[in-house]
Amino acid sequence: MLSSTSAATVRATLPAVGAAIGEITPLFYDKMFAAHPELLRDLFNRGNQANGSQRQALAGSIATFATYLVEHPDERPDAMLARIAHKHASLGVRADQYPIVHEHLFAAIAEVLGEAVTEEVAAAWDEVYWLMANALIAAEKRLYEAAGTPDGNVWREYRVTGRFQETDDVATFVVQPLDGGPLPASRPGQYVSVQVELPDGAHQIRQYSLSGQPDAGLQFSVKRVTGDAAGSPAGEVSNHLHDHVHGGEVLRVSAPFGDVVLDESNRPLLFASAGIGCTPMIGMLSRLAAESSTRRVVSVHADRSPYTHAFRAELRQLTGKLANARAEVWYEQPEDGGEGDGDTPVTFHEGRIDLSRVDVPAGTVAYLCGPVPFMKAARTQLLEAGVPAADIHYEVFGPDLGL
Repeated sequence: MLSSTSAATVRATLPAVGAAIGEITPLFYDKMFAAHPELLRDLFNRGNQANGSQRQALAGSIATFATYLVEHPDERPDAMLARIAHKHASLGVRADQYPIVHEHLFAAIAEVLGEAVTEEVAAAWDEVYWLMANALIAAEKRLYEAAGTPDGNVWREYRVTGRFQETDDVATFVVQPLDGGPLPASRPGQYVSVQVELPDGAHQIRQYSLSGQPDAGLQFSVKRVTGDAAGSPAGEVSNHLHDHVHGGEVLRVSAPFGDVVLDESNRPLLFASAGIGCTPMIGMLSRLAAESSTRRVVSVHADRSPYTHAFRAELRQLTGKLANARAEVWYEQPEDGGEGDGDTPVTFHEGRIDLSRVDVPAGTVAYLCGPVPFMKAARTQLLEAGVPAADIHYEVFGPDLGL
């Protein structure tokens, strides 16, 4: 791992680099996109660049990796690396793009820190970068080979064969391979990337969970992302899909990736979601129902109201098909659609979700998906309930800002 000399230098300079990372990352991106505008146009999420969240995520990953190396010199944060590798693989990131990042990142570090970046400091952080980069390159190579795309070309054309409106702002799309070939292998909980061409010619990419496995097709669900007063831009891809894709169109879709997948043991399961975070959970429940699983399953979901709850009927139906499953749903605005009947396996509550009120079976494997503040709170409550951190898995769409 990190050499002893470099470890000492990184440990000594980590506070300075960490304090300056807020200046380094925007300068890095500005330099890289000026030299390679195609990366912003066709690979990076322009919305996340505009609101700054991608820059925060890069800073967090570098700081986390460097800190881990100096605190655990004989180890590396494989869980973090696996998550990043799956995201990269779903975008088709190539090994030859890592030197581009290195060039502009280190130019930004040198410009911001100036004379503090001695040859020794530069060499130490160069070692950190390539330890992380080479680990990711190797992991992504393995993922590409497993997906049957050893060259990293994960894209394939699919025709949209179905669209279903789940709520006013959530639509489900079913796609089938245009070439008529077999579907790629997938596991419950995984996602695909979808690439669309926008009016300005950009090819923007977003990732969506597989929300079911229909015959001969892939199914993913998309929530329309609207802008807000705080300055977050409207979602370019989600609005394009909602406004322009109704059936018959051709989309470029990646092979499925994602390291947060359904546990295959017989241990109890807990699914906790909020809003559109229900999509991977519905995919997992669909698999369990198809297998007539007898595992103990607790599904917990939070939403604004019954009318904004995508897959509400499916949650009830799938839970009812499982012998040892139940669901707890919280609505901030129950209105007149949040009450169950005597035969339903779903219990409804008013207000914000509270996992301390849920009976969590011993030995539970938990899955979280939703806004990061929701997942932070849910994770804390599960830890307090005695669920080990290693058994709490989460999926983040968009930059992972430090769950």
